[in-house]
Amino acid sequence: MFKIRNKVKFDQSENRMKKQGDVQSSIFDIENNKNLFSLLKERFEWMNKFINFDDKGIEVGSAAGFSKRFIKCRNFKISDFSNHDHLDFKNIDAQKTGFENNEFDFVISSNMIHHLPFPLKFFDEMYRILKPNGKLIIFDAHCSFLLQLVLIFMRHEGFDFTKNVWDKNTPATDADDLWAGNSSIPYLIFSDKAQFKKNLGDKFNIKYKINCECLLFLNSGGVTSKTLYLPLPNFFLKFISYLDKFLSFIAPNIFSLAYKVVLEKKG
Repeated sequence: MFKIRNKVKFDQSENRMKKQGDVQSSIFDIENNKNLFSLLKERFEWMNKFINFDDKGIEVGSAAGFSKRFIKCRNFKISDFSNHDHLDFKNIDAQKTGFENNEFDFVISSNMIHHLPFPLKFFDEMYRILKPNGKLIIFDAHCSFLLQLVLIFMRHEGFDFTKNVWDKNTPATDADDLWAGNSSIPYLIFSDKAQFKKNLGDKFNIKYKINCECLLFLNSGGVTSKTLYLPLPNFFLKFISYLDKFLSFIAPNIFSLAYKVVLEKKG
């Protein structure tokens, strides 16, 4: 990984993004922003390859709940730590959900892990609530050179490669701020195969993992934090999507802004 700095942290007052955490505004924006719709379609539709229509599934940390537009499953619900009306389950801590053991065929986590103070507690909890061979389907940040540049320029969330993401006592991000983020957390979890095997190898197999996303996100206007964007017709948005795949494939540590990962619970 190309590291501009080992760690960068910003106060919320420095953030150049607008409407941070304004979930209701983001729900409205998707109806009027083709760029954002295309981005979210790319983020969620691929997950259906690992989901059966009759499965029982839940998304944790769903915020605006965009997944419901794209996930094809009759028994799929959304949850979040907040209490917004659009949620099926409110005030759910992804590190301690309160759901039953072996309850779900799949769990979705989208851009949520990099906000968790104790990622290992989250994986332990997902292991508990998933059925044997159940899937933990993840979309999250990849702290590439480009993402580091974007975070530094926008003064948004930040990153800290020095954190121990396997520590259950020292938080990897601000435990007192739900919208705080350490965008290096997914990289620290998934880049070191030996550490992953040591800490999670008895619970999960990595069934699928690729790098993805670049320009489509940068010109989306933002999801739950907003910035300027150039509206584009569907043809150009599809072209950018293919270009993103190419850039993420040839130079992931430079261009790729995200991971797509599927973990399978060991039976």
